[in-house]
Amino acid sequence: MKKTLTLGLIAIAAAVNAQQKTIIGFTDANATKELQTEQTFDAALSAPRIGENLKELSAFPHNLGSPGSKAVAEKILAKYKSYGLDAHLQPYTVLFPSPKTRVLELTGPTTYTALLKEPALAEDATSGQSDQLPTYNAWSADGDVTGQLVFVNYGLPDDYETLAKLGIDVKGKIVIAKYGRSWRGIKPKVAYEHGAIGCIIYSDPADDGYSAGEVYPKGAYKNEYGVQRGSVMDMVIYPGDPLTPGVGATKDAKRLDRKDATTILKIPVLPISYHDAQPLLAALDGIVAPRDWQGGLPITYHVGPGVATVHLKLEFNWDMVQAYDVIAKIKGSEFPDEWVMRGNHHDAWVNGAGDPLSGQVAMLDEAKALGDLLKTGWKPKRTIVYCSWDGEEPGLVGSTEYAEDHDKELQQKAVVYINSDGNGRGFYGGGGSQALEPFMDEITKTVTDPQTNVSVFDRKRASELVNAGSVKDKKEIMARKVEPLEPLGSGSDFSSFLQHLGVPTLDLAFGGEDGGGEYHSIYDSFDDYRRFKDPTFEYGVALSKTAGHAILRMADADLLPFDFRNLDTTISKYVTELTELTDKMRDNTTMENQLIKANDFTLAADPTKHEKAPEAKAEVPKLDFAPLKTALDSLKKAANGLATTWAAAAQSNTSHDKLNQLLYHAEQQLLGDGLPRRPWYRHTIYAPGFYTGYGVKTLPGIREAIEQRNWTEAQEQIGIVAERISSLAAYLAEAR
Repeated sequence: MKKTLTLGLIAIAAAVNAQQKTIIGFTDANATKELQTEQTFDAALSAPRIGENLKELSAFPHNLGSPGSKAVAEKILAKYKSYGLDAHLQPYTVLFPSPKTRVLELTGPTTYTALLKEPALAEDATSGQSDQLPTYNAWSADGDVTGQLVFVNYGLPDDYETLAKLGIDVKGKIVIAKYGRSWRGIKPKVAYEHGAIGCIIYSDPADDGYSAGEVYPKGAYKNEYGVQRGSVMDMVIYPGDPLTPGVGATKDAKRLDRKDATTILKIPVLPISYHDAQPLLAALDGIVAPRDWQGGLPITYHVGPGVATVHLKLEFNWDMVQAYDVIAKIKGSEFPDEWVMRGNHHDAWVNGAGDPLSGQVAMLDEAKALGDLLKTGWKPKRTIVYCSWDGEEPGLVGSTEYAEDHDKELQQKAVVYINSDGNGRGFYGGGGSQALEPFMDEITKTVTDPQTNVSVFDRKRASELVNAGSVKDKKEIMARKVEPLEPLGSGSDFSSFLQHLGVPTLDLAFGGEDGGGEYHSIYDSFDDYRRFKDPTFEYGVALSKTAGHAILRMADADLLPFDFRNLDTTISKYVTELTELTDKMRDNTTMENQLIKANDFTLAADPTKHEKAPEAKAEVPKLDFAPLKTALDSLKKAANGLATTWAAAAQSNTSHDKLNQLLYHAEQQLLGDGLPRRPWYRHTIYAPGFYTGYGVKTLPGIREAIEQRNWTEAQEQIGIVAERISSLAAYLAEAR
């Protein structure tokens, strides 16, 4: 039934979309020319070449600071030059820790020494290479600690609330947490805040292993020895080189002392396999873990603490290394100082076929196709800039240092930044600036899905309808005039452009049918990718087409395709969410306090009970959201007015130079002086959450103040955000 419904919906949508002939931002004559250019571009893309480049670039390890990283950068540089682009290496000098000593031992009640190693496999040609980074978490502290072990589930703030209810304190102890449910760096951060002296993170097979399917190499999923390396830098404070916050890490940049870098953790942290985790968890006694804490290992999970003790010793080489960004340009023929930017990183924890090279090679094929267009005499109106970043894995290093180094220039010249990272088989996914939603809808209707032969737009919409949880959800999806772009948090190279500089941003990928457990392990290899991720490399072509069409249209548009009505609608939805959140918190607090009061009477009436009732919470005050609603009224009026002006201008043959500049600079009006306690993040609408990491918090200053019950700060942030929205409204009115 679901399959029939899906095919029917796809067929209807495809028939409607096939009739489309115009392009947003182009005159009819230029639209015809643009579609011809895109056809030529598409014909130049090659799935076999994408596969060949993936095999070549993933043939050896290439982490930041390694000889392999420089070799990959030089290979990419040579390719850009061979395509006809003006390319160069942009080096930065940055801090990068690599492991020197790693010891994890169970010291009681039995003993076990963790292997801390992934074995080579005959089925994976690159898995036994000698220059692979060992399993570790970058930006852990050096440390030599011994303590009782406590299982903390996923290590999130709510898990520590559960522990408190169970009467368990982790102060002075070592915690073990599952990977998942949040970004890895949140787990040691929260552990440290609760007094833990060390943190171990493991992948539980219930989340990432045999519970999902056959394990590698027989299947795609994590085997018992696989380990997820990764950064635990406190990137929610600021990303990039920890020693040069806010400035580019050039050779002579002023640097902090390492002890003063707030993004480097204060306790030792180590990732392990579920093979190494099982003896530790089996040794735990004490309270049986709650049902929803139980994992997939063949043991009963206990919380501890008790007789189980562990010894964790970590030492790192804190080296200054070179990061090599590769920057390639095609100069614009009419507007050389307006830049359409495209980026994907090239560094990996090990060989990185899926993360990041699957996206990098798709981007290279775009550049090759653009180079072929140059040979036909085509020239873009605006400058196109391709960026292959180094150092993304340890903390968005290469892109952040470049953005900080060129901040004023980018704020003046960057029309849009289009990002990708890993890519695989499945469904289109897009996030970014909501003013670009109609633009991306139009593009995704022109790109054919390799498996179904309908547009990637239609396949995604059909999947959403089939998987909708209710009839109401289905109706809402059908009623949508545009597909929403997901709000962006962090975890990839778009962060500096959007959240620090206010550059309009898109983040694009395909996936959903490429699941597995190779992430950040030695098994993220070409052999794994060609078997389980995108065997024909056709989804690399799909990404090249999607991003490439966006690049071409932005570079050659007569009138830039920004529609701020979509942004107004989206922010209004966020404000509604916050009002509902405070109302719910108010009702819950009142109910909880009533229960506490009733319990107090019960305890007073029965002196034989020695329980201590929980303390009542302060009541939730009425926050004044009126300034936000007034600002949104102004934004709605201005966005509607500008849309009318834009539509009239699109029909004229006059110059749109000034209007175009006003359009792509508009997002900067939403930048403030920075979020509380982390001023690097200046965008008032989007930021990574303080306790979610990669996960986005919308209207973050207000939302997180409410969640932390800091009502004074919440009201202050309402005023700040309202001021920024009003500033954008006035700016758009001026643009009109």
